[in-house]
Amino acid sequence: MANNAVTGQDSLAQDFVAFAVECGVLRFGEFKTKAGRLSPYFFNAGLFDDGAKLGRLAEFYARRVIDSGIEFDMIFGPAYKGIPLGAALAVELARRGRNVPFAYNRKEAKDHGEGGTLVGAPLKGRVLIVDDVMSAGTAARESIALIEAAGATPHAVVIALDRQEMATEGGQDVPYSAVQYVRNRLGLQVCAIARLADLLQYLEQHSGAGSDADHRRVLAYRQRYGVQES
Repeated sequence: MANNAVTGQDSLAQDFVAFAVECGVLRFGEFKTKAGRLSPYFFNAGLFDDGAKLGRLAEFYARRVIDSGIEFDMIFGPAYKGIPLGAALAVELARRGRNVPFAYNRKEAKDHGEGGTLVGAPLKGRVLIVDDVMSAGTAARESIALIEAAGATPHAVVIALDRQEMATEGGQDVPYSAVQYVRNRLGLQVCAIARLADLLQYLEQHSGAGSDADHRRVLAYRQRYGVQES
């Protein structure tokens, strides 16, 4: 995704950030992250909480996946937030003429019925993992293990927002993000609908009504915890 003049992909990211703000999914203030940092913004995909919002969110996911050129054979939604996201993406892709199988996992295995932790289509071929954000890569590693155990190939990940900040290991900051870890160390392609850089651009373009102060706080946060893009 380009960083400068607004291209088609940048326009998609800006539209998505505006949509997330409008829905209250993207909020500004002071929020504690899993890493214990005080973040000036918070992204809660669980607040895409009705049919219209989820349908539009699926459009953003589908457009980003199509734009990325990533090739895949099926979709996997990791429990729990990845389940509705993956299902919504599968529906939207089918609406656009690309019908692909979809599967997801349970956190607890069933000992009756079909049993096991996997639900939906059998995992096979190149699998696209769908999630909301990536904080430490833990969910991605768990998904990779499930997919490989089923004999399929974990191939790529699509997320809504790349926070572009340092991950943590053993309570210590490391000089790469969770996205960079999954891409460079686990070998999966990763694409995001929007990134922290897109959020900063949105705040720049919507000055006033508190946006200037939000921009300063988000920029300071990125300067402290942000990673260098390779």
